[in-house]
Parts: sequence; C-alpha cells; structure tokens
Amino acid sequence: MSKTNPGNFFEDFTLGQVIDHATPRTITEGDRAVYGSIYPTRFAVPSSAAFAASVGLDPHPVEDLIGFHVAFGKTVPDVSLNAVANLGYAECRFHRPIVPGDTISTSSEVIGLKQNSNGKTGVVHVRSTATNQRGEVVIDWARWVMVHKRNVEAPAPETVVPELAPFVAPADLIVPEGLDFTDYDFSAAGEPHRFDDYEVGEKIDHVDGVTLTESEHQQATRLWQNTAKVHFNVEARPDGNRLVYGGHVISMARALSFNGLANAQLIAAINAGAHTSPAFAGDTVYAWSEVLDKAETSAPGVGALRLRLVATKGRDESMTLKGEDGKYAAGVLLDLDYWAFVPR
Repeated sequence: MSKTNPGNFFEDFTLGQVIDHATPRTITEGDRAVYGSIYPTRFAVPSSAAFAASVGLDPHPVEDLIGFHVAFGKTVPDVSLNAVANLGYAECRFHRPIVPGDTISTSSEVIGLKQNSNGKTGVVHVRSTATNQRGEVVIDWARWVMVHKRNVEAPAPETVVPELAPFVAPADLIVPEGLDFTDYDFSAAGEPHRFDDYEVGEKIDHVDGVTLTESEHQQATRLWQNTAKVHFNVEARPDGNRLVYGGHVISMARALSFNGLANAQLIAAINAGAHTSPAFAGDTVYAWSEVLDKAETSAPGVGALRLRLVATKGRDESMTLKGEDGKYAAGVLLDLDYWAFVPR
C-alpha cells in the first residue's frame, strides 16, 4: 500500500463528505512583506500600522486576500490537486481581519457533484470554512472546480448542483469590530474619493498593467502552499504550459484597482467570481471596475460598494465584459463581484 497521496479524483468525492485539511498555517509579517513584493498593492490599511490604528484596527491586519489565499491553499491537496481548473467562487464572507500570529485552519464540505458529458472529468462544489487558533471563523466561501476522473469507467454520481446566492446581501456583511472612518485621512490614503463620489453603473479604468512572470506566480502559489500540479508541472497539461493560479490574477487585479479605488480599503465579501480564460506567464494584466451597488452600514463613517473587478489580457479601454452573443469578450481573464468598505 502506497504511503504517498495522489490526491482525490472526481469519483473519490461523495455528497456531504467533510474534509479537515492538513497543515494549519500561521500568518507572519513575512507574508505581508512578500505579498507586497509580488503585487503592486498600496492600500493604506494593510500598508500602515498607524493608519490602521487610526480607523480602529489594532493590531495591524494583513491584506484580506492573504487570508483568502492561505485558507484556499489548505483545500488544494484534498479538493483540487487533480483539477483541470478552478471555475468560480460564491458566498464568500470575511468575518474578521487576520493579523500576524493568527493560525489558519480550513475544512470543506462537498455540496455538489456533476460529471461532465465527456465522462473524463466532473465538477465538484465545496463549501469551505477557515478558522483561527481560537476557533473563530475568519472566512467562509463556496467554490467549484473541474477535476479529472481516475477511471473513466467509474459510474457517474447523482447530479447535485447547489443553489448559491447571486450575491451577499448588504445586511449580511460583517463590519470589523471597532472600524471607524469618521477621522479618515484621505491624504495618507492617496485619493479623495469617498462613498458619495461613486455612482452605480460607473466604470473605472485602472490604467496600469503588469506582465505576469513564471517566477512570481510560482512563488506566490508556493507561499500559499497551493500544490495544484497545473501551476508547477509542465507535464500536467497537454499544452505543456504552467497555468497561472487564478488567485494570483485576483491579487494582481485588486492591487491595480488602487488607481481609482484607493479608499476601497477592506474586502467585505466576494459575491461571485469566474476565471473566464487561462492566464500564462508573458500575459500582461490590466484591470477595470464597475460600481454595481452601494449600501450603508451601521459603522461610523463606513459605507459599502459592490464592485465588479475585471482583469484582462491587454488593456481594453472600452471596458467591455461580454459581446452581443453573451460570451465574455476576448481577453477577459477574471470577472469578480465583491463588496468593499469605503469611507463615507
């Protein structure tokens, strides 16, 4: 009997199965520093301990997406080691800021299964929950991933596709304890734009672009202990290319969105997300955003913007998401719908 773990294939998953993922991970200041060396992020809250304290967040939290990537990475050996691709996210809520010293553990429940018509792959839906060392939930989310079958002759399971909310309702957003934007320093943050300056339907071209490199995307993926073969091994895909981790594209686009959304300081929720095309080293990523909705919160000086963040291969000044046929426009890599807290 082999002592090595080949990872789960599609036929290994069962509806209702609960998986406690291995290797809890302690967040350090090193994570903050390495994240900043990979992505051009400049948001004031995770960048400045003094700024974070001035808005009620002390100790100093790390980037929200550091927690997401670490929590997500825990799930990979059990859920998506044999994946073709990660397909999407939904119902993701950030329950509390993560600070250096927090230890993140993750568990997942299989909530849906659907074999593809080719009989060689299937889609697995899971709901994952990340907790800290005190057992407090820090992030929870649903995602779905296409996974290879080990044996194409294995019978297909009963098809179950879960119903997921199209977005997190404003009333269900969790404002970090103590968050207070009433004395917000717009000069230190880098832009004057506040909640009332944004209009539903407004689009923002973030202008800047970054070319993806093999070394950076592999460094990032290893940092999150994401072991999916397609990101490292050229033998894992028929075309011989290493697929850039979708989370790398999310973080790059989020960092680029600073230009125009510098005051979207904290991610409150990810409503939906789709990696619409594969990304590879050498692709130059640009980003644009659309304001989808606005909501008030009970926290002093704090509003919430619902934003669509779109990453593209090459710059699209027309900011076109889909063509007349309803399909994503050429070059669209990411379509991410999320809520962010901004000063009123």
